[in-house]
Amino acid sequence: MKAPLRALLDEAFAILRREGRVPAQAELPAYTLERSRTRTHGDFACNLALLLARPARMNPRALAEALVGALPAHPLLARAEVAGPGFINLFLAPAAWHEEVRRVLAEGARYGCNDAGGGERVGVEFVSANPTGPLHVGHGRAAALGDCIARLLEASGWAVTREFYYNDAGAQIDNLARSVQARALGHGPEHPQWPADGYRGEYIREVAQAYRDGASVEVDGRAVTAARDVHDLESIRRFSVAYLRREQNRDLAAFGVRFDVFFLESSLYAEGKVEETVRALVAHGHTYEEGGALWLKSTDFGDDKDRVMRKSDGSYTYFVPDVAYHLSKWQRGYRRAITELGADHHGSLARVRAGLQALEAGIPQDYPEYVLHQMVTVMRGGEEVKLSKRAGSYVTLRDLVDEAGRDATRWFLVARRADAQLTFDIDLARAQSNDNPVFYVQYAHARICSVLRQAAQRGMVHDAARGGAALARLHGAQAQALMWELSRYPEVVEAAARDLEPHLVAHYLGELAYAFHTWYNSEPFLVDDPGLRDARLSLACAARQVLANGLELLGVCAPEQM
Repeated sequence: MKAPLRALLDEAFAILRREGRVPAQAELPAYTLERSRTRTHGDFACNLALLLARPARMNPRALAEALVGALPAHPLLARAEVAGPGFINLFLAPAAWHEEVRRVLAEGARYGCNDAGGGERVGVEFVSANPTGPLHVGHGRAAALGDCIARLLEASGWAVTREFYYNDAGAQIDNLARSVQARALGHGPEHPQWPADGYRGEYIREVAQAYRDGASVEVDGRAVTAARDVHDLESIRRFSVAYLRREQNRDLAAFGVRFDVFFLESSLYAEGKVEETVRALVAHGHTYEEGGALWLKSTDFGDDKDRVMRKSDGSYTYFVPDVAYHLSKWQRGYRRAITELGADHHGSLARVRAGLQALEAGIPQDYPEYVLHQMVTVMRGGEEVKLSKRAGSYVTLRDLVDEAGRDATRWFLVARRADAQLTFDIDLARAQSNDNPVFYVQYAHARICSVLRQAAQRGMVHDAARGGAALARLHGAQAQALMWELSRYPEVVEAAARDLEPHLVAHYLGELAYAFHTWYNSEPFLVDDPGLRDARLSLACAARQVLANGLELLGVCAPEQM
């Protein structure tokens, strides 16, 4: 709804400049047009006069009055007023809200989408769990956030690639292989030969049994077959990684999350990308040797201290393959790269960016963009749930989905800011009451579907065209409030995609559901007057559409009955 208002304000500025009331050299500033905090102060507020006052050499309030006087007439604008030191408050005509309802119905599933991305490529990396065990609830939060961010970017015109980075090399994979080997030999965690840092979950026993049985696992389109030889550690390593990757992929698919690319850390070593990256850093003069180690001059690029790249024993520190990996994203054409990580990775961000800048490859300074999520605490019956029978030391994503359901799990994991700690109350997530936010929103959608079914059962055919034309008959305060909420949706999508904050969509859907339920309880829909009935059903259908669109962005279903 901002577009026609901006056009009017721009034209008012042009009129004042043509008439000489604003200096010819004055340029139109990048003013803001925002919804007013309270509708008694207008529907939108603008700071154009405040920004233009200095270059125009005018008092901002007097300039605001001149701009208001120059505003062309428009059927969507009822009036404009000057407030405070020079704000312009704009009041929309009822026709503006009616037109927006008709727009919702016309655009359907595309309502709220925009072309901000212009088709540019963006890679969204998320979850990226080590293939050493089942996904835990932290991975679940990463999965929900990353997938919702990808959906928001797609709705905003970006060409999105979802990427999963597997850390399938290093000490943790060695510990996995040795743990599976110990189980295959019949040893338990209490045995003297059990690895000191071994994995103790019940799933290790499952992997070991599958290995001994000679099972085959298909992952990435290829089969990995167990050699059965309990002394062949390399074979155990390959099979264990494949087995757990398959399990993680199944959990993610059940969670409604898909990936376009699975990138293996081991490929960076196998293809020489790590060595190639190190050579480039050395060649550009951004490294030095000290104490037998190779260091990156990361302080030259904003890090708080220089970082070791290659230790004295010849092995690389963990951030070096991260630099090589993110370089590959740039080389693969991602103009933006968004990486979703747990907050415990915060310390590595500056050094990765420093490494990318030191490569002098034209990579932007804020590449990649990071979204960090805080930990999740799971509660049941007022007490914290800490352990999983299968994993042994943490609550798995599968546990959570089995207890609360996929929709509630996804909703609760994105309903708060990523940088805020999250308490997941299983009892609340399972509750079929208005206290449960996802139930409340889904029930609004189902309730509208129920009304439409009732209308069909009574032989009341909804004439959408007649209803759209009769929206002016919906002059009640509750109907008006619902129209106002509906019109906010494109702005919410735009802001959530711009700031990478899917919780904004969840909050909005709660407010939209409240507006609908309030209207529903204030007046009957299936009245005898066909025109009034069709108008109310058209508004209800618009609400149903926006609820469905928003739930789709969160990966939550929009049920037709509950």
